[in-house]
Amino acid sequence: MINAVTLVTADMETSCAFYAALGFERVVGGPGTLFTTYRVGDGFLNVQFDPAHAPVPAIWGRVIFWVADVDAMYDRAVACGYVPEMTPADAPWGERYFHVRDPDGHELSFAKLLALG
Repeated sequence: MINAVTLVTADMETSCAFYAALGFERVVGGPGTLFTTYRVGDGFLNVQFDPAHAPVPAIWGRVIFWVADVDAMYDRAVACGYVPEMTPADAPWGERYFHVRDPDGHELSFAKLLALG
């Protein structure tokens, strides 16, 4: 089981605003700190201030978060002024999902299993 994923940021204030706008629950840290942790289900997402290593390369992978309502999360991202890379879609592997990049270029996917059958 993965306990946490850590992403780097060049701007903690902007990063914290992004994750707060999308509804992530901050556990420790925040704007003006070097390390911020968000609760994600039973695990955590960490954001570490490290301007020497951010922004990330264009292709590095993605972090996938399962949510109860993909379309509501998409609408929330758009309402907050973020531009997802795609609208929610049903994938042939049985998920509804969309992607959006955080301010440092980390690709995030929000997904939900579809009822198959």
